Amino acid sequence: MKRGRLTAALGSRRLDLATQTRRRKPGWGEMKVRGLMMRSAFALVAILSTILLAGQPALAARPTPVKQATVIGTGGAAASVDPIATSVAIDILRRGGNAVDAAVAAAVALGVVEPFSCGLGGGGFMVIDSARDGRVFTLDGRETAPSAFRADSFIDPSTGLPISFAEGVTSGLGVGVPGTPRLWEQALARYGTIPLAAALAPSIGIARSGFEVDQTFHDQVASNQDRFKDFSSTRDLYLPGGDAPAVGSIFRNPDLAGTYQTLAGHGMDAFYGGDVANAILTTVQHPPLLPGATRNVRPGLMTAGDLASYQAISRAPTDIHYRGYEVFSMGPPSSGGSTVGEALNILEGFDLGSLPRAQALYLMLEASKLAYADRNKYLADPDFVSVPLQGLLSDAYAAQRRALIGATALPVPVAPGDPSPFNSSTTHLTVSDRFGNVVSYTFTIEQIGGSGIVVPGHGFLLNNELTDFNFVTGTAANSPAGGKRPRSSMSPTIVLKDGKPILALGSPGGASIITTVLQMLLERLDLGRTLPGAIATARISQRNSSTTQAEPAFFGTPERLALEALGEKFSSTPEIGAATGIEFLPDGMVLAAAEPVRRGGGSAMVEVPQP
Repeated sequence: MKRGRLTAALGSRRLDLATQTRRRKPGWGEMKVRGLMMRSAFALVAILSTILLAGQPALAARPTPVKQATVIGTGGAAASVDPIATSVAIDILRRGGNAVDAAVAAAVALGVVEPFSCGLGGGGFMVIDSARDGRVFTLDGRETAPSAFRADSFIDPSTGLPISFAEGVTSGLGVGVPGTPRLWEQALARYGTIPLAAALAPSIGIARSGFEVDQTFHDQVASNQDRFKDFSSTRDLYLPGGDAPAVGSIFRNPDLAGTYQTLAGHGMDAFYGGDVANAILTTVQHPPLLPGATRNVRPGLMTAGDLASYQAISRAPTDIHYRGYEVFSMGPPSSGGSTVGEALNILEGFDLGSLPRAQALYLMLEASKLAYADRNKYLADPDFVSVPLQGLLSDAYAAQRRALIGATALPVPVAPGDPSPFNSSTTHLTVSDRFGNVVSYTFTIEQIGGSGIVVPGHGFLLNNELTDFNFVTGTAANSPAGGKRPRSSMSPTIVLKDGKPILALGSPGGASIITTVLQMLLERLDLGRTLPGAIATARISQRNSSTTQAEPAFFGTPERLALEALGEKFSSTPEIGAATGIEFLPDGMVLAAAEPVRRGGGSAMVEVPQP
């Protein structure tokens, strides 16, 4: 599974959700005036840009900035998987926008240049650290199941058995009600300083004038060619002449430019109602399968009421203390924050920094087994099931689980524990700004290429998020239900020390997101690696399964042999995650970091680079 990942820093707009921690609080009057002035200025620019772009022929393609995986400097910073998206964020920051403004604008751009990971047709989670309020907030833009979706909707009535996963992916049935547009709208309205039209404006131009196809874009189309060729709208957009766009060619998406332009002029209500909504419903209920295609494409259950009633939800973040740091992430329906948090709580009982690296990694793998066992048992949409979050994240429960770790590897699968006695009563982009605010944002359309179905005339792929539900009925908290949000593993994370942000990071990667974030935190906070080093190091992922997935580079390390001697077993996988992060250095500098190699390498930038 592939997700977009963004990390950004915020500005000074007033926030109004529940608090988790208090820090500094500058004067509100000054901030309010500045925010109003910023909105007015950006609104004027956005209106003029939209008018000028409307009906214009394609302009020269946007140049691709040079990729840098690591950069140090001052002011705001951004890191994402694509240099065009990162540069959009930096442009917004340099014009006075805050981190939320920059994060949303970059996410909009990723919907153009990284469309197989994210976009209007998907969903995600945003974690925001507000300097003005001294609090951490989260927004849940996860897709929802249509109201008519039932626990047996993935059961084939002719056999009584679940349909295949592949059949669920490439279908209308697997499409959830998109949440990304409402999240962008809510993030800007509550925490941003610019209007939606200003966040959309740069990407209207990018989609219309085009950009240069790189190897990653080409490969992602090629890997989906068998699916894409079966749908008229997807074939026409991504397989010109029957093949994936050539590396170095210019790719344009005028339909997406038109959709963005509609949303700039009429707001996100134009997505959840009207022509765009009607096109989504037609696509889901009657997928545009070409004559002669032999694929069995099941229609979906989404209705106009499902789209019209969708809301992005503000939720409390997960919040744990680890070796003097305060680690915030996303709570349910994401399992990321709780699973990373439980594993960190288990590991806090060991002095990892004093141990040989192999022993520290062994303890990480064992803690992951235990935390994933609990994740699979208890984590789901908290609006539908009671999630024992306080128990899962309690120190006493962590001590109970820690006691199960011995000198050799636990046999798998490990059974879940019982946190109820401890329960007394949730593509990655990273951006920061000069005002001290931070955004960590993970968002997705699920598989690379999502459902494989482009909405005709509107230029964006629909998700297949409902395949994150358990297909078998009545088996777990994560069983399907109408209006329910499927469990996620997205783990956008912000780390504070003494009330100030020091680190923000996250990654795409499906269920391995959790282990990627956990390993990066341990590499940086316990094992002495720099943030770029923590991102670049070979990854291993244990999810309470018979073998631990490991990247090829890990197999040549001495740690592999030492871990196998302790009973761990490894299987090779080409790549785990594609992380980004920002670190706030003691001297007032900021370090932005992205992948140096994975997924073609990412892009990190700062407002004012160090000479």
